[in-house]
Amino acid sequence: MSNMTMTPCDRRDAILNVLCKRCTEHIKNLAFEFGVSRRTIINDIIELTRSYPIETVRGNGGCVRVAEGYYIGRKYLKPAQKEALLNAISNTDGETRNALESILHDFSL
Repeated sequence: MSNMTMTPCDRRDAILNVLCKRCTEHIKNLAFEFGVSRRTIINDIIELTRSYPIETVRGNGGCVRVAEGYYIGRKYLKPAQKEALLNAISNTDGETRNALESILHDFSL
């Protein structure tokens, strides 16, 4: 799909894929790659941070990146689910505790 026919949603999906593959990227490079303004990319990043663990690093060497350990398509615990597991872990022991801790480890960001 060319950049001219790419919807904002398509572009954001593509940006997320780029960030997951490259680990870090600069706003100006993304703007050039997608043929849009820096402001458009900034707005896209703001929108993406509402649903994904995207971090921005300010300053001279600033960049945009996804949180370490994040992968597209992987299932993650919601905050309420994580809290429920932490409460359950504190109230149990033995094999059940080990199983709950492994779930927390495998599905937490």
